[in-house]
Order: sequence, then structure tokens, then C-alpha cells
Amino acid sequence: MKVAISTDTGSVSAHFGRCPSYTIINIEDGKITKMEEIPNPGHEPGFLPQFLAEKGINTIIAGGMGPRAQDLFAQNNIAIITGIQGPVDEVIEKFLKNELKPGEDLCGQKPGEDHECSNSAHKENEQVSAHKGTKICITAKGKDLEAEVDPRFGRAQYFLLLDPIAMQIEVVENPYKDTAQGAGIQTAQLLANKGVSVLLTGHVGPKADGVLKSAGIQAVNGVSGKVKEVIQNFAKEVK
Repeated sequence: MKVAISTDTGSVSAHFGRCPSYTIINIEDGKITKMEEIPNPGHEPGFLPQFLAEKGINTIIAGGMGPRAQDLFAQNNIAIITGIQGPVDEVIEKFLKNELKPGEDLCGQKPGEDHECSNSAHKENEQVSAHKGTKICITAKGKDLEAEVDPRFGRAQYFLLLDPIAMQIEVVENPYKDTAQGAGIQTAQLLANKGVSVLLTGHVGPKADGVLKSAGIQAVNGVSGKVKEVIQNFAKEVK
């Protein structure tokens, strides 16, 4: 058996077609005989199913996958397991033990549908569950606390990750801000990998929100103003 796992920095990628790489594992008698990570060769329509089929892949594991790709894999008799999240090593271990269960597809794309839409996933001024040690992320237009909150989530310029008590800050430039599709989903997975607990932003689309919820990240929409002011207000809620 040969399995391909959509991979992004050591974790299962939420988007099959646009992940940076694929982890390929060969399994014989329930044991891994070979494991390698290959870069994504490209996301041309219909290309990846044929590419992986030619590599002898029997099973695909991913966070999400569009309907056309699913149909093409089915035509090549390749099994698909979607709705998967977490570190690749842990996912492989569960797969070998027959404990890997499919979840809700994190892509959820329908023909002609973009990956982000205008419906709000949370109500503005939603109450935040916070405590000491909470790691929060604020979408920002700049690299410091004087910057304005970026109202976009998936295409925000920067993410400011900080401890609201110690006021320690980590600046992360958004690597997906210019991605054609799926920016929100990939960005959500990036924050999950960073260990974020709470996201403060202008708006999160429902698909990205699904990834955030699955990762245990609370998203609050409708946030605006300077990052410094937002943090000060947030810190008052931390017990």
C-alpha cells in the first residue's frame, strides 16, 4: 500500500491541492518500509490525481478536497480520507492502527464557490473565554502594537502573536496573503500550528472558521482599531 498525505510544516494540510508538499509512505504488512516528502508539483486542473496515481498511490489523507479531485481519484480507484488534522506522524500512527476516522471536509468547496465568503462566523463583540497563558493572535496591517487591525483574516498582512499579560509579541508575516484560493483555510492551519488559543480579527469566513474550531481556536470578528488598544481591552478579560 502507498499513501499520500497533504502536508504543511509537519502537519496535515487543510487543503489537498494547495499544500506545500506531500508525505508519501509505503506500507507492507502493517509496517512503513519507506517514507519521503515531495514538493507539490502544481495545482493544474486534473493534474494531481493523475500524478499521484502514476506514483502508485492507493490512499489519500487530507484536511479537505474539492469535489472534482474526489471524482478523479475515485476514477483511479484511490481511496480518500478527509477531515483529518494534526501532526503527520500521529496521523500515520493512527492509520497503521486502523484508528484514523474521517471528519468534516475542511475544504467543503462546491463547483464555482470560492473558499471564503461574506457570512460572519461569529457575532461582533462575542464574549471571549480567556485565562492566563492564553496565546492570542491579532491580524494587523503592521509589525508593532501601534498598527491598525487588518480586517481581513486569510489575507491579513501580519499576525501578531502575543501573551496579553507579559505583552511579549511574535510577528509573523502572512505567507498566504497572495494565495489565489484557500488563503483562510491555510492561514487557520498556520495559527493552529503556532498554538494560538484566541483570534481577534475583522472577519473569518465559515470554512476557515471550521478549521479554527477543530483546532480549539476561538475566533472573534468585528475587531477594529489599533492593536495596542485591542490588547489592552482583551487583557482586562483575562482572569
